[in-house]
Amino acid sequence: MAATLSSTKTVAALRSSARVSLDVLLVLVMTAVALWLLGKMWSIVWPLIVGLLLTTLTWPLARFLRRHGWRPALAASVVTVLFLLVASGIVALIAVPVASQSGELADGVVEGIDKLRAWAAGPPLNIGDDQIAGAFDSAVARVKDSVGSMVTYVGTGVSTVFNGLVTAVLALFLMFFFLKDGPRFLPWLTRQLPGRLATDVPVVAARGWDTLGAFVRSQAFVGLLDAVFIGLGLWILGVPLVLPLAVLTFVSAFVPIVGALFAGLVAVLIALVSNGLTDALIVLALIVVVQQLEGNVFQPMIQSRGLGLHAAVVLLAVALGGSLAGVVGSLLAVPVAALIAVVWNYLREQLSEPPREPGTDESPAGAVAPS
Repeated sequence: MAATLSSTKTVAALRSSARVSLDVLLVLVMTAVALWLLGKMWSIVWPLIVGLLLTTLTWPLARFLRRHGWRPALAASVVTVLFLLVASGIVALIAVPVASQSGELADGVVEGIDKLRAWAAGPPLNIGDDQIAGAFDSAVARVKDSVGSMVTYVGTGVSTVFNGLVTAVLALFLMFFFLKDGPRFLPWLTRQLPGRLATDVPVVAARGWDTLGAFVRSQAFVGLLDAVFIGLGLWILGVPLVLPLAVLTFVSAFVPIVGALFAGLVAVLIALVSNGLTDALIVLALIVVVQQLEGNVFQPMIQSRGLGLHAAVVLLAVALGGSLAGVVGSLLAVPVAALIAVVWNYLREQLSEPPREPGTDESPAGAVAPS
């Protein structure tokens, strides 16, 4: 009898495990299908995501104007124009000083190359001019052999730039419409959904919006810290173009990994051609220290507070996103993880039973006791 009961329990446990495994497999298949569809529609999804992120950055000003009697279309138009002016000002702040000192920088580059050549000709390398000329000739020959590949790379780069411009224009138009009609989205969504979804989905959407705003604000604060620390270091060392480099550091903070590498490379190059090798190495060490503090201390702490995520979760999310989708995955990993946490917390709130107060009757309030 006992053996039969044990066998029945084993079969029931196996059936339950099989059902759970089948459910998990179905969830994984649906997730794979959703990601595949997302990849097919990426040309539309990516401008939508960028537009949402820009809207979270500009919505506080639009909300302020709307609360002071401005019509939604006028407030959205003014905020969009101001955003364009600020973005153009940032580009000018970087480009104008660089263009004005381009001649000095070019002379510095030539002088730096001559110094490097003279250093290579001395001990311990003792590289002669004939060896340098031979290396140069071989490099030229390799370039000639790979002209076709270079044309392909150039075409890919032009296509990437064009796609980036199209994405920026679409994101800007979407930002305007989000600023104009955003507050009407949740009431419209409530009217479209049936049953309990009309309550649950708008609540989750509102919480997700707050989470995206916290992500953008935290990223901007981290970029500001990078710009201040690196800018102070460059100013102390007497490196030219301090303000453009600081602005470039702040803007590049919104693009993980690649943005920091690009801004750091530009700063080191300018320090090399203007102040020499020693200051360039000091700038490189400064950038490495600041980037390590940002990636391992500032960013996890600030984002974990603003997004309700632990610092370790932020680090793991960035690593996973980068391994799955490169730079875009690193950029979107933290907000996606935060949105998943929002959905999970809401589900947990709805599924958990409210605690009973001690000493209360188990029957619902107002119920009549059976006679």
